[in-house]
Amino acid sequence: MAVEEEGLRVFQSVKIKIGEAKNIPPYPGPNKMRDCFCTVNLDQEEVFRTKIIEKSLCPFYGEDFYCEIPRSFRHLSFYIFDRDVFRRDFSIGKVAVKKEDLQKYHGKDTWFQLQPVSADSEVQGKVHLELRLSEVITDSGVINHKLATRSEAKKTKVKRKTNNPQFDEVFYFEVTRPLSYTKRQFDVEEEDVDKLALRVDLWNASNLKFGDEFLGGVRVPLRALGQAGVHDAWYFLQPRENGGKSVKVEELGSLRLNIVYTEDHVFPSEHYTPLRDLLLQSANVAPVSASPAHTLGEVCREKQEAAIPLVRLFLHYGKIVPFISTIAHAEVNRTQDPNTIFRGNSLTSKCIDETMKLAGMHYLQVTLKPIIDEICTDHKSCEIDPVKLKESENLETNRENLRQYVDRIFNVITTSGVRCPTVMCDIFFSLRESAATRFQVDQDVRYTAVSSFIFLRFFAPAILSPNLFHLRPHHPDPATSRTLTLISKTIQTLGSLAKSKSANFKESYMAAFYDYFNEQKYSDAVKNFLDLISTSGKWDQRSIETPIMLKEGFMIKRAQGRKRFGIKNFKKRWFRLTNHEFTYHKTKGESALCSIPIENILAVERLEEESFKMKNMFQVIQPERALYIQANNCVEARDWIDILTKVSQCNRKRLSTYHPSAYLNGHWLCCKLSADTASGCTPCTGGLPANIQLDVDGDRETERIYSLFSTYMTKLIKMQEACGSKSVYDGPEQEEYSSFVIDDPQETYKTLKLIVSAVQTLEQQHTKYKRDKFKKTKIGSQEHPIGDKSFQCYIRQQSESSTYSI
Repeated sequence: MAVEEEGLRVFQSVKIKIGEAKNIPPYPGPNKMRDCFCTVNLDQEEVFRTKIIEKSLCPFYGEDFYCEIPRSFRHLSFYIFDRDVFRRDFSIGKVAVKKEDLQKYHGKDTWFQLQPVSADSEVQGKVHLELRLSEVITDSGVINHKLATRSEAKKTKVKRKTNNPQFDEVFYFEVTRPLSYTKRQFDVEEEDVDKLALRVDLWNASNLKFGDEFLGGVRVPLRALGQAGVHDAWYFLQPRENGGKSVKVEELGSLRLNIVYTEDHVFPSEHYTPLRDLLLQSANVAPVSASPAHTLGEVCREKQEAAIPLVRLFLHYGKIVPFISTIAHAEVNRTQDPNTIFRGNSLTSKCIDETMKLAGMHYLQVTLKPIIDEICTDHKSCEIDPVKLKESENLETNRENLRQYVDRIFNVITTSGVRCPTVMCDIFFSLRESAATRFQVDQDVRYTAVSSFIFLRFFAPAILSPNLFHLRPHHPDPATSRTLTLISKTIQTLGSLAKSKSANFKESYMAAFYDYFNEQKYSDAVKNFLDLISTSGKWDQRSIETPIMLKEGFMIKRAQGRKRFGIKNFKKRWFRLTNHEFTYHKTKGESALCSIPIENILAVERLEEESFKMKNMFQVIQPERALYIQANNCVEARDWIDILTKVSQCNRKRLSTYHPSAYLNGHWLCCKLSADTASGCTPCTGGLPANIQLDVDGDRETERIYSLFSTYMTKLIKMQEACGSKSVYDGPEQEEYSSFVIDDPQETYKTLKLIVSAVQTLEQQHTKYKRDKFKKTKIGSQEHPIGDKSFQCYIRQQSESSTYSI
């Protein structure tokens, strides 16, 4: 979800790899081990939680989390919790990374020391203060300075049941020395007023004996008053100084993380036309190694960096098949051995991988999710390594369990060809034709060219790590993970069509197990499947009659009809969305209490917080009424809104306007109309494509490609030098240029000049935007409160805007 900012759309996203923790302090009891899990928080709002790793002081999580960030934030935090025998959670330590520091750790595996967690350090929010320094003449004729402060959040009168208290109270403090005071009693001189500071703390009033809860505070040096003697600004709340327990950091352990935070500033579409048009013509450039898209793959450190935005851009504009066909054909022509075809991490391989993830995710869900769920739920023992076998387990029983799982997964894969997305079929057809033409003697290469992707890079990895392909919410437990590993290896070998399959296994127990499948019917089934999915234009993506589960989870909903004591109540319910209906249940597994057919969803929109004084609420609008729902956090709310909107996008009766607030006490809170059937007062958000898998923003992807070209500009210049060198020198290639694939130096040089020109034009736009934004930014405003490092900027900004001197 983008934030509109000065005509731009600003997208924030974060991709996190939660690795492992080590040296967690032992539990203070006879059993020293702990049951730990890790949470990801935007400030204090939890947006993700790992599974619990039991009985370990060095828990390994190995979980990935990605989300689009729908709001501003100050800290990205990670908390390690321990769950005791009574299922109570206790925090052990935390890692808090400030937003401005995220780039320091971009894409790097980093060990972070866990810090203590205390109420004094867990603060968020902001406060507005107004200060004024005034002179008061006393009866004796002496001039005293008095400081008038007016605060919208100060512990005066208690404001109950609100997250946004407003106090509007004024307090006076005498800050100069009266004549009756001696220097010992009051040692602040009149000229030393700017050395003083005002401290404002916010507290949550408690009726319990434990006392009030500290919410945060600010310290404002009086020099902020400046020459005018007036100060009006917003401040971020800060932790209490010396708050928390005195715990040595190294005693709490550490956490390994890999964080990739991205912030895209996307201009209006016309700004990207030159670069976008240049990229989309890549399939028509001869040779393709001289094309802009191929050049991006040459200069990026990792091919994956280039593949992700390129694939999304080409998919968005319907040009992915000719592009991949062209680069694949060039790679096949450079391949000398048919046994190594598409085995490297080339731009072609990475682009096809990314296409399958995007276009084939729904196909993967339909094909594998039911059986993967069953394996993860049943926990049948499938260990066939005699060395790892437990005393209570039987080797033959385990082999039979594993054989049945492999047989079922093999059957669902090889009978799923009719559901393979058209774009994947077209790409596989191109791979098959290129390979068969290049290696005419090898009759199997037309199959291995396709199986190297559909089996080795699609189905097998999804079975091995179902959480990475959204088939499971978390990484499986060790025993289930072992079962999936054995299944994945067997399926991979079955799909490879190798002539001596038993020899593919290093382990003797795997070779013995594979004898179960050493029959011609398995090879025939694989070839029939590969023939089917590599036949271009013959099979379209079919609608599936059986419901496919798209998303589920607990949320809180407001009663739609019945009232209890005149008030509609809120209840926690299990929600489930399929491609047919949206339902909620009392708990998971029970029958539905309410079912909303997809065709009855007329709009899905956010609900203003003021409606029920509750955050993260949205509404599912139906013909007769709206269902009000509260998600657990802002990321989850955005995910539900997105997928509900996408799945109902093609409904013919979708609304064009809606009410952003609820209908309460006989009127709509937003427009005050009394009729509950009144037309909406606000345009619906929309424009999302109906295809759930291919929700792509072409301008955002072009912006990302621009960022990559800008980052690797030195390599672009070096590649230009390499073109010049190859044009005038026929001898051995210079070592510094050997990493570049340059088939036609002159054509490549022309492309590089066009790329550099387009990138420099966009660079000028970004520079102008940053300069204009800096000029317009008012530090101390509600949008840009004064924080940890911005007070000096505020003082400098105030002095620069001043037109007079003392």
